[in-house]
Amino acid sequence: MTFGRVNPQFRLEDQGIEGLGNVYYNLMEPALIEAALKRGEGKLGKGGAFLVTTGKYTGRSPKDKFIVRTPTVEDSIWWENNAPMEAEAFDRLHADMLEHMKGRDYYVQDLVGGADPANAIDVRVISELAWHNLFIRHMLRRPDREDLDSFIADFTIINCPTFKADPEKHGCRTETVIALNFDKKLILIGNTEYAGENKKSVFTLLNYILPGKGIMAMHCSANHAPNNPVDTAVFFGLSGTGKTTLSADPERVLIGDDEHGWSDRGTFNFEGGCYAKTINLSPEAEPEIYATTEMFGTVIENMVFDEETFDLDFQDDSLTANMRCAYPLHYISNASKTALGGHPKNIIMLTCDAFGVLPPIARLTPAQAMYHFLSGFTSKVAGTERGVTEPEPTFSTCFGAPFMPRRPEAYGNLLRDKIAKHGATCWLVNTGWTGGAYGTGSRMPIKATRALLHAALEGKLANAEFRKDPNFGFEVPVSVEGVPELLLDPRKTWDDKAAYDAQAQKLVQMFADNFEQYVPYIDDDVKAVAIG
Repeated sequence: MTFGRVNPQFRLEDQGIEGLGNVYYNLMEPALIEAALKRGEGKLGKGGAFLVTTGKYTGRSPKDKFIVRTPTVEDSIWWENNAPMEAEAFDRLHADMLEHMKGRDYYVQDLVGGADPANAIDVRVISELAWHNLFIRHMLRRPDREDLDSFIADFTIINCPTFKADPEKHGCRTETVIALNFDKKLILIGNTEYAGENKKSVFTLLNYILPGKGIMAMHCSANHAPNNPVDTAVFFGLSGTGKTTLSADPERVLIGDDEHGWSDRGTFNFEGGCYAKTINLSPEAEPEIYATTEMFGTVIENMVFDEETFDLDFQDDSLTANMRCAYPLHYISNASKTALGGHPKNIIMLTCDAFGVLPPIARLTPAQAMYHFLSGFTSKVAGTERGVTEPEPTFSTCFGAPFMPRRPEAYGNLLRDKIAKHGATCWLVNTGWTGGAYGTGSRMPIKATRALLHAALEGKLANAEFRKDPNFGFEVPVSVEGVPELLLDPRKTWDDKAAYDAQAQKLVQMFADNFEQYVPYIDDDVKAVAIG
């Protein structure tokens, strides 16, 4: 039987998906929560939040993600970064998954990726778990109810956590699989309950499609000044660097927290919600995000809670350090109603430096911006990926290599051209360690980071005094109101200055070694940055 609102000409049977149990189309939040509770998928928390655990997988499985190799994408995929799957293996995987699904109930959401109608894609998400349907309903954008009557998806995602892949038969690595087939406009996800795989699959799609149209796809958050979308800022960064926290500034309008496009018109959010890390979340530092954890329908993922009071424990990371909450964008009081902004006036590249070497803020030339964008230096934060238990220094090009189907230069060149055309000012902001490396130093105070960002975004640093960093050559402000001067010079925060110098040279060499792969593809001005 089928339930819910759907295009009568676009039921699952029309997509070759037959023999299922009950199929529930486009249920809204109360019905999805009711179904998830009846199925024992989680518990109802304070304020109507929905509390779930995801079992074995509490983070993404990037090594189990594949792109199907076909003639139409053969020459445009960055195969060194994206594992290939043969088309025949994908067909076997698809057939076996459909057979596994027979007789089971499924939940379907027809949604949109992209706030700019001219560049959006329609996505159908078919979920074995009701709460996954709730999650993706938050994370993607919802068409008007009447538009569901004519909805036809550009791409379909089938997420089946109880299905285990056969590596030998299906051409994958383990029983867990995320397989993207651009020709068949289909994504298959098996053997993982981690909900983030759903949203990042759509991000990967847009990261392939949009650059082909001259649109920059960005792993970033974005906001703009009140009543002034022209004054837009974007914040690049991997998970744990502060994209969500720093963009949710009560003094600015939130466009989105994770995924955006930059077209000839301006900036637009891909999503309709936020997926925030909750470890050590506090009502003082992050009041808006904290408040969502007790709002109706918010998905609370992998958090420890009191079984009697349902109070959440924001410090207990015994399940994972990657504990999260997912909620619709309108739960943030200052969120943009359109999810649209202007061309970025400021571009902030967030890095979590576990070496304790980088300053809390630095101004970049366009060539330096290209260098740091392609480098994508940060530290993988505990729990974001399986097996990461403490910060690990890493280079993730474009601040999002796991989601980049094309070669890095495709994104780097687009960013360079748009910076040149629209005159954005670029900043590198370190939210990592100061006073020593991880284990010795301390995490950069969020109060100081906010003060530095406010000074940059409000133009207060335009005429400030800067010094040239001896290690990386970028400009660092000598003083900023509200920030201890000591903090602005990381060498001074170390007790052992010789140890800092050695650590700095180690990091400089890591940058240089990593960047050698891009030298054949970059302009001379960026090469000059790379070779000092």
